[in-house]
Amino acid sequence: MTMEYNEQYMRRALELAAHGAGNVSPNPMVGAVIVCDGRIIGEGYHRCYGQAHAEVNAVNSVAPDDRPLLSRSTIYVTLEPCSHYGKTPPCAKLLIDCGIPRVVVGAVDPFSRVAGRGINMLREAGIEVVTGVLARESQRLNAAFFTAHTLHTPFVTLKWAQSADGFMDCKRTPDRPAARFSTAETTTLCHQLRSLNDAILTSAVTANADRSQLTVRHWDGRSPRTVVIDRSRRLAHDAPIRATDPIIYNGGTLTDILSDLYSAHGVTSLLVEAGPTLLQSFIDQDLWDVARVETAPFQLGDEGAAPSPRLAATPIRTDYIGSNRLDLYTQNPLLLP
Repeated sequence: MTMEYNEQYMRRALELAAHGAGNVSPNPMVGAVIVCDGRIIGEGYHRCYGQAHAEVNAVNSVAPDDRPLLSRSTIYVTLEPCSHYGKTPPCAKLLIDCGIPRVVVGAVDPFSRVAGRGINMLREAGIEVVTGVLARESQRLNAAFFTAHTLHTPFVTLKWAQSADGFMDCKRTPDRPAARFSTAETTTLCHQLRSLNDAILTSAVTANADRSQLTVRHWDGRSPRTVVIDRSRRLAHDAPIRATDPIIYNGGTLTDILSDLYSAHGVTSLLVEAGPTLLQSFIDQDLWDVARVETAPFQLGDEGAAPSPRLAATPIRTDYIGSNRLDLYTQNPLLLP
């Protein structure tokens, strides 16, 4: 089969995989398409962490009358089929048992428990395996998963909102609460972003000042695990974030904290919503993958406080949501144009 033919069905598998966003982490988003004689006879994607993988859903979607066709079909999978028993049985074994003679894989799995083992299992069973079809697109879709399991540290997204003249807050008084830069629509987008991350990190100072739980309330998704850096042990006993049973770090460098989140807590993606000092520390130490900056259309002038972090980068994308501007920055190779 031609590469163009392979890419046609792999693109469909990638479309399916994207439907798992926000529901499958720390697993990757995976899609699968089964084709026989130029006809799709089955397709599926990984819908929810702990549930059936894409290959299982694709096989189960094949109509009874088409089941005999599996013995001469090709399955297109965006990521290497797993070879180990985890929450579910190995998908490589399923494909062998189904008698599917040809498997086309997007990208090799970077996770050490898979990392080529699934492909080897298939080939040892006499199955033809083609790899690297739209591999970059598969890696891009799962940038957090690939980054985390390659570097053994979470994929880090920095997020903040600011005034047009670069302040993250106003000078607060008893009669003047924190400045509000986000609109109802961008707040919804913020909660969507939270739902796409395994954990969300802030400082005790920010948690005390903003009285936020950092949960998902304006989006239909799961709330991330909360993480608080509290080196001075200042987190208030009545801080709302305590209700989320946060992971609290009283010491350690940012590098140590990120390493522990990955190795001890299984965090592959981390959203940082904090004040400018902590955000700047992530930037200065080069510990970030993506930055999402929202800019409101008004200035604070002399009433401005908490100058925004300094980010020496050019946005790869700019969107306007109403009158607010959203700039997206990245230094992750998987996401660069």
